[in-house]
Amino acid sequence: MTQKTLLLVEDNPDDEALTLRALHKHNIANKIIVARDGQEALDYLFGKGDFADRDTAQLPQVILLDLKLPKVDGLEVLQQLRSNPQTRAVPVVILTSSNEEQDLIRSYELGANSYVRKPVDFEQFIEAARQLGLYWMVLNEVPYGRE
Repeated sequence: MTQKTLLLVEDNPDDEALTLRALHKHNIANKIIVARDGQEALDYLFGKGDFADRDTAQLPQVILLDLKLPKVDGLEVLQQLRSNPQTRAVPVVILTSSNEEQDLIRSYELGANSYVRKPVDFEQFIEAARQLGLYWMVLNEVPYGRE
């Protein structure tokens, strides 16, 4: 049985640390891969660049994707994921501080599974990460054969 992994795509070191802390605090012990820009996320998922040796058949259980990313923005990452048959079904949760209605609409148009605005309050952020981890890593089932 392959361990379920979570891909966190986040360029803000503070938000990355908060998310990781919240997941670990609530015993989400799955492997967490962090990509700090959109290009790194795509390279990881498609086995390119620094990840050329990675087994691309091993897909994350869920991707937590920020929108405002360097190199390749989150909406472009989402569009590339959904246009590829191998990654089309991977659940993607947009986890962003964007309050722009257009970002919300476009995310769903491109196939996001969920859209969560990052709470500003620390305790709310911890609770949101706990709920995300519990639902997407424990309760949700994926169609591409991993348990």
